[in-house]
Amino acid sequence: MTTSREIRLASRPVGTPVAANFAVASVELPAPGAGEVLVRNHWMSVDPYMRGRMYDRPSYVPPFQIGEALQGGAIGEVITSNHADFAPGDLVNSMFGWREAFVAPGAALEKLPAHAGVPTQAFLGVLGMPGLTAWAGLGEIGKPLAGDTVFVSGGAGAVGSVVAQVAKLRGCTVVATAGTDEKCDWLRSVGVDHAINYKTCGNLLEAVRAAVPKGINVYFDNVGGEHLEVAIEMAKPFARLVECGMISGYNAENPVPGPSNIIQVVGKSLMMRGFIVMEFAGLRPQFIAEMTGWIAAGKLKWEETVFEGVEKAPDAFVGLFSGGNTGKMLVKL
Repeated sequence: MTTSREIRLASRPVGTPVAANFAVASVELPAPGAGEVLVRNHWMSVDPYMRGRMYDRPSYVPPFQIGEALQGGAIGEVITSNHADFAPGDLVNSMFGWREAFVAPGAALEKLPAHAGVPTQAFLGVLGMPGLTAWAGLGEIGKPLAGDTVFVSGGAGAVGSVVAQVAKLRGCTVVATAGTDEKCDWLRSVGVDHAINYKTCGNLLEAVRAAVPKGINVYFDNVGGEHLEVAIEMAKPFARLVECGMISGYNAENPVPGPSNIIQVVGKSLMMRGFIVMEFAGLRPQFIAEMTGWIAAGKLKWEETVFEGVEKAPDAFVGLFSGGNTGKMLVKL
């Protein structure tokens, strides 16, 4: 038997999550049965989309249940295996995060490539779900062309920072927002043409207009709210609005009004499309190939914000909603 600590949902958050919504529990894990594997996690991911799973409502994934361990992306090491495809010492990617160790069927695990040449935790960020979200959402929906202007909200986050750099690699002018001067400095260091601190710029619309007075061709939305209104206002005819996330409204206790200028979607012939990354799962081989090529050539960089210990996962998660991360938010176990 192996003892593992895990983070459970103790109550459903009202507004911004607080520590009391989570509980740490210890469980005894059995030895793996036929076709099963015992894994000890080294890294786990915390992601904004998890807030939606804390509501008790139908969605594209089932809601988290009160009293049960939360689920999220994780990288772990096989300790014991009763599955022919896995051996002790193998590193695996799973959705069994928010716990120190677990027993699961081998079919639920993905073995990490041994030759990637990147830190293992990169498969939770730049080469994981956030990276694929950015790469596929921009490429398949935004369809940027060389010479286009791309506007990215939440540009210093795990998704936004990849969007901004991929857009530059595709020959675009990029304007991105972030919530601190330090984050804006980092965005400029990776090639972003115009980095705007949306908390101190005064009037966001005028700041974006000053940066790109001729308007934008693509908007990649991670924030919603005022950012979306600004994007619609600055959109050129036939611009593409890629709706990935709207974190500004994730903790709203009442319905958030839509953009006051939504009528311009008609007059400007705008394309506005939301997506869930799972629809692009089949593109993962192409995504890995292109991204690892850019990384090897030094053309794509990333940042991580790391908390230590499974008990810190709630703090890391809450930090997502106050701008507490630059790049990928991770918990090291």
